[in-house]
Amino acid sequence: MEQKKKVFVGMSGGVDSSVAVALLKDQGYDVHGVFMQGWQNPHFECTWKEDRQDAARVAGILDIPFRVLDFSREYYEKVVAYLIAEYKAGRTPNPDVMCNKEIKFGLFYDWARANGADFISTGHYIRRDDDSLLVAKDANKDQTYFLWTLTPEIIAHSLFPVGEYTKPEVRKIAEKYNLPTASKKDSQGICFVGKGSIADFLREHIKTTRGGIHTTDGQKIGEHDGLELFTIGQRHGIGAPGGSGDPYYVSAKDASTGTLTVAQGEDDPALYKKEIAYHSANWLCATPDVAHLGFTCEARIRYRAPLASCIVYENRVIFDKPQRAIAPGQSIVFYRNGELLGGGVIS
Repeated sequence: MEQKKKVFVGMSGGVDSSVAVALLKDQGYDVHGVFMQGWQNPHFECTWKEDRQDAARVAGILDIPFRVLDFSREYYEKVVAYLIAEYKAGRTPNPDVMCNKEIKFGLFYDWARANGADFISTGHYIRRDDDSLLVAKDANKDQTYFLWTLTPEIIAHSLFPVGEYTKPEVRKIAEKYNLPTASKKDSQGICFVGKGSIADFLREHIKTTRGGIHTTDGQKIGEHDGLELFTIGQRHGIGAPGGSGDPYYVSAKDASTGTLTVAQGEDDPALYKKEIAYHSANWLCATPDVAHLGFTCEARIRYRAPLASCIVYENRVIFDKPQRAIAPGQSIVFYRNGELLGGGVIS
């Protein structure tokens, strides 16, 4: 009798990874559940204990082995410290991209393979076709944006079963198996910030730079309490003078003077750029010829941003149409016909 392929599933305690376990078990795999414990912020409420309990309950119902891996120290060093350093440098990091690179498809992947796994699996909404990664069936839940750092080897040993379903279909599958996570709400925001704000978290960890708020024509309209707390395109916290007229949006930050420049109205040209630079590229497809002629594709400059046609060169991208609120530190991710090509970090 042929031995079943062993899969370690990263279980978050949510409905998506719960259903991934059910689907893989139905497909005949030898499924093992793993809950990865990350770093917990002592100053903010977090639901990790409830999430761990939910994951364990699902594992019990589906009758699979279950264990907890404590990655709290590594999570702080590789994800939290990265986030703090990036904000301190005036950039807008993406901790979800780093968590996937360093933890789920880094530490967890390495541990699983060392412990006899043929595959790892997660509840990500993404489809795999041989060595290619494709956008999910549910375009509203697609998470390819966060996985541009993967390698062909990791892709070959990863399974994404829920990517073939829509979110409502996933919840129905969970109901069919009487899983306690069937109606559980999706997690929102950054896990280690909890119900607090990123600004409150940053105030705990960095000394912020105070300064003036200026319009694009140089008029000073106020003061801010921390340049590092704002990101390009942000509206929150900057009201229009007298409470009337178009609101202000962050268009630029100057760390040398502490100046926060704001544009009035979301259609202000100062918020738009047609060309950007990027670094730390990773290509999942055969490496395209970006050094000389460039190649055409579509790109996404932040999660849920619409795809935009562009030409990609070695360290820069030129869009067909100007893009709004491009934030240094965020990921730019490239696609063609629904296939994830790769990505990089906006400079």
